[in-house]
Amino acid sequence: MKLKPDFITQDIDDTQFLVPVGAEAFNGVVRSNSTAAFIVDCLKEETTMDAIVDKMCERYDAPRATIAAGVKDVLDTLRGIDALDED
Repeated sequence: MKLKPDFITQDIDDTQFLVPVGAEAFNGVVRSNSTAAFIVDCLKEETTMDAIVDKMCERYDAPRATIAAGVKDVLDTLRGIDALDED
């Protein structure tokens, strides 16, 4: 899976904004905290949920199950706005 090219990110201070530039299904802006931004940054290249969880476990001191649940929530949100290419 990968972030669709119709979405770009812009970092301002400690906040990342995900902006649709050609998306037809979503007209808005998503503001991400640092952990969600880390996930979005991982999605700028082809990856899997397990690979994202592995990277998050290396960076954050939290139980793997907690991290996996958080990654799933962010991915579900991105799916909801049709921001993921999962072909």
